[in-house]
Amino acid sequence: VQLQASGGGLVQGGGSLRLSCVASGRTFSSYGMGWIRQAPGKEREFVAAISGNGGIIRYVDSVKDRFTISRDNAKNTVYLQMNNLKAEDTAVYYCAARRFAIPMGTYDFEGQGTQVTVSS
Repeated sequence: VQLQASGGGLVQGGGSLRLSCVASGRTFSSYGMGWIRQAPGKEREFVAAISGNGGIIRYVDSVKDRFTISRDNAKNTVYLQMNNLKAEDTAVYYCAARRFAIPMGTYDFEGQGTQVTVSS
C-alpha cells in the first residue's frame, strides 16, 4: 500500500486545514487508517484513527472537538479536518495504515509527511 498525503500549509491560529491521504490498491476498506504527527524535537504522536468501515474512531485528547477524521472508501481516501488550530498543532503529519485494525501506535504502512504550521 502506498500512501500520499497532502493538504498541509501555513495557517493562523484559530484557522482550519483539511489533510487528505490517498491510498493505492484495491483493498482500502480492509485497512484501518490514521494520522500521526511529529513536532520538532518531539516524538511521534498518534492523532486520530478510523476503522475500515468507519465505525470506530479514536482521537488523542488534545485534538478532540477540534479535529475530525473521515474516509471515503470509494475514493481510497482518508481525511483529517482540523479546526481551531493552535500553535502546538505545528508538526509534520503522516498518514498510516494498518490491516484489519486501527493504527493507534502500530501500523503497517506510512506515507510521506505533510507540514502543518500554525502561526500564533
